[in-house]
Amino acid sequence: MQTTHSETIVQRLWREVAKFGIVGAISFVVDMGLFNLLVTGPMDSKITTAKIVSGAVATAVAWIGNRFWTFRHRRNRPVHHEVALFFAVNGIALGISALWIAFTHYVLHLDGAFWLNVNAFIGIGLGTLFRFWTYRRFVFASELDEEDRDPSDLVVVEHRSASVD
Repeated sequence: MQTTHSETIVQRLWREVAKFGIVGAISFVVDMGLFNLLVTGPMDSKITTAKIVSGAVATAVAWIGNRFWTFRHRRNRPVHHEVALFFAVNGIALGISALWIAFTHYVLHLDGAFWLNVNAFIGIGLGTLFRFWTYRRFVFASELDEEDRDPSDLVVVEHRSASVD
């Protein structure tokens, strides 16, 4: 059975989503684990700062995983451009998460370990939606490597070229 172009696109997207999810799960454990260590220890009165620190460490883990695994099959811009974009996007996503934590803690007064964790989870979720879209659209958006292209793409291009003559 031959795979259609749309099936190939869906399969490629599914692989990226699955890998992105695995990298995200690992980064989530790093973020939540470090956040809990910080708010129950040296940063117990600095909730927002603890979230920023844990998010920054998780961001470094995510860059490594996404750069070298999730989106490795895409031709990328020079690494220093990609890193700058990646960390800018993650800075915005981290801002979304930290603002959510600050809002729920300082404005809504949802205190205690349970609410801190629930709201850290929600903040990470909001940031993750933003990150996936921007990673795919801007950070790792370059052309796919030759080996990951659908062969029918080449046929379509050749067919169009032939019909133009």
